[in-house]
Amino acid sequence: MVNQLVRYRMVFTGRVQGVGFRYTANNAANQYHLTGYVKNEYDGSVTVEVQGAEEAIYLFIKSLASDRYIGIDDMQKQQIPIEADERGFIVQY
Repeated sequence: MVNQLVRYRMVFTGRVQGVGFRYTANNAANQYHLTGYVKNEYDGSVTVEVQGAEEAIYLFIKSLASDRYIGIDDMQKQQIPIEADERGFIVQY
């Protein structure tokens, strides 16, 4: 059975900037074969768009939440349309 692709936009708040969040997100996305991006926002939050198998996205979020430096207070998660031609995960600056 083929895992169906899904895509989520997530906004993380808490201790999420200056703690290696983007680096950790990039490594986890590559580990779980996900595409999308991670970006710091001016309000101190971090936005992530991530695409892949539902289970892989769950493991991606779990990796972020279990990092000893990152402190997630809240996560807003919304399913959005997939990007058919996306080929990797990037850190946006």
